[in-house]
Amino acid sequence: MRKLETIEEFHELKNKGKHVFMFSADWCPDCRVIEPILPEIESEFSEYTFIYADRDQFIDICIENDIFGIPSFLAFGNGQELGRFVSKDRKSKEEIQEFMNNLSK
Repeated sequence: MRKLETIEEFHELKNKGKHVFMFSADWCPDCRVIEPILPEIESEFSEYTFIYADRDQFIDICIENDIFGIPSFLAFGNGQELGRFVSKDRKSKEEIQEFMNNLSK
């Protein structure tokens, strides 16, 4: 999963193609728990590009998108929000897969 580098890159990516932004932080224990399953989820849903966004580095993007808990997922397709899985709760592989399966096409 590649890392988001700039706010401009966020706006560029969300407006072009299909992207899932995972908001996380190095200090977040619930984020670390799902790390081992993320490559499998990325390959299962390969029509999306997954982008890691550090919550501390991109707090303005979090505020702008009402992301107040991590780990959280925000999906976009060509500028349209396709879905959000936003909470401070730990997420299971099955919950992330369900979120991905239910994204607006």
